[in-house]
Amino acid sequence: MVTDLQTLMGNALAWLGQPLIRLGSSSISLGTLMGGLAFFVGVWWLASFVERILIRVADRRAREVGGSASIHMLSRVVRYLIWIVGSVVGLNAVGFDLTTLALLGSALAVGLGFGLQNIFANFVGGVVILAERILKVGDFVELESGVRGHVKEIAMRYTRITTNDAIDILVPNAEFTDGRVINWTYDNAFRRVRVPFGVAYGVRKEAVLEAGIAAARAVDGVLTQPGREPTVWLVAYGDNAMNYELVVWADRDLTTRPGSTHARLMWALDTELVQRGLEIPFPQRDLHIRSGTLDVRLQGRDVPEVPEAPQAYKAAPRP
Repeated sequence: MVTDLQTLMGNALAWLGQPLIRLGSSSISLGTLMGGLAFFVGVWWLASFVERILIRVADRRAREVGGSASIHMLSRVVRYLIWIVGSVVGLNAVGFDLTTLALLGSALAVGLGFGLQNIFANFVGGVVILAERILKVGDFVELESGVRGHVKEIAMRYTRITTNDAIDILVPNAEFTDGRVINWTYDNAFRRVRVPFGVAYGVRKEAVLEAGIAAARAVDGVLTQPGREPTVWLVAYGDNAMNYELVVWADRDLTTRPGSTHARLMWALDTELVQRGLEIPFPQRDLHIRSGTLDVRLQGRDVPEVPEAPQAYKAAPRP
């Protein structure tokens, strides 16, 4: 019984050791493939485990200190390094000759030329983002395509952006390196916000200024320090109104919610204008009617004949 079992195991090992593919001086057997697969699975698990540990440390630091973007970036870089080093070590461990990678490299180059160039470009874009730190987890960005939201994850091929409507958008990394990106929270935590509005002609400018400053002070998050006080600019004479802009400096919370910030400032501004009795204009048009007659003809119906219309009144002269 023991002899049969030993014979069976020997036959199985001999079968697993038979070469299936030869690449240069290296031969790849079924046992080599199974061992390499198990090694690579272990490397990927180890990389994911290390990344999860670093992200937990980052989240704990964010709650205690308030900054975690650098640790998030470090976790992603460490994951890539473990993948690369583990792959090289694994190939050597299973007896794979790395010099034969030239053949695989040429085949990979052909594949990149026929359809993998986008994936490769996105991968390189992700490496550039992490290396140059042009983007960090937690930044509020606006892309050239119109996507706007918080950066939640920088992956190998894409970056996950969450909008203020809680919608997750996966953006290819190449879009960040090839297109225009507005990073609202890159360096400075404060940004200037402009809210255009109009007031009827004849309203005193000083009254509009007082209403705008009062409206800005009523919104939490608007800065009032010297040099960054809220103010009102007269920007143009419109067709129906004098056009103003309420200019304020907003903190990070207001900056990362531009739609809500604009609505809150408009709400407070309307309240102040109404309370002060300042007129908000509406489009006005002057209609002038020329002298003459209007001839209306109805076809296809039996209708009584309409007598000729009297001469129209002349329009009053324009004052």
